[in-house]
Amino acid sequence: YITEELKDYEDKVLHAEERMGRLEETLFLEIRDAVAARTDQLQEAAAAIAEIDVLQSLAQRAKVTGWSRPLVDGSGILKIVEGRHPVLAEARGAVPFVPNDVDMDDARRLMLITGPNMAGKSTYIRQVALISILAQIGSFVPAKSAAVGIIDRVFTRVGANDDLARGSSTFMVEMLEVANILNNASAKSLVILDEVVRGTSTWDGMSLAWAITEHLARHIKAKTLFATHYHELTALAQSCPGVENFNVLVREWGEEIIFLHKIAPGSADKSYGIHVA
Repeated sequence: YITEELKDYEDKVLHAEERMGRLEETLFLEIRDAVAARTDQLQEAAAAIAEIDVLQSLAQRAKVTGWSRPLVDGSGILKIVEGRHPVLAEARGAVPFVPNDVDMDDARRLMLITGPNMAGKSTYIRQVALISILAQIGSFVPAKSAAVGIIDRVFTRVGANDDLARGSSTFMVEMLEVANILNNASAKSLVILDEVVRGTSTWDGMSLAWAITEHLARHIKAKTLFATHYHELTALAQSCPGVENFNVLVREWGEEIIFLHKIAPGSADKSYGIHVA
């Protein structure tokens, strides 16, 4: 049997989902239209919130970790005293991070950095680049003090990756990136190179590394930090203006090696690759 009340209830149940869908669509369209009518205001608010978020994040890091206010001017100086990596210095926990200095200008423009594997060469050149970028954007920096001349661009050749889908080996990708640096860097640029041209034969690689280093120092004159195991390149400091040798200090204790993670003037004579392996 059926009653009018049951019939009404059946209709509500069977058509509830359909009505719910129509109501959701109607409400969604109303909200969409309301949002579209205020797009400019919403985008302005979003931009303001994003800017506040960035600034307060940088301010919080500066206060908590003791960053300092850098001097940014039109000079060719890049001088950092007791610089630290903004991420690794905090990630090491109880293990103290060893700070390092950098002192470059238009006359001292290329640091050729040799030293053991795992000693900290890569960390050092990256922290210099990160501190430079932080200074350029108006942030305090992880250093006791810093003076950074205006940099137009930061170029990097770090790591190893291929692009086989496009027919490029690891070495070819590296050469394309180096070519981009050599074609586009200026005297106002900062270049960091990490173990460039290790992916070919020793003599080919050394010839390329020598030519790249000399071209950067003599012709482009960009401030460059080049971490390398080609110890032969250290001879460039004697013949190429602007090139200076630095190395990461290490101490041998019996059959062990102790990494001091400290950058000092001079060149290293071995890389301790077998020890690390």
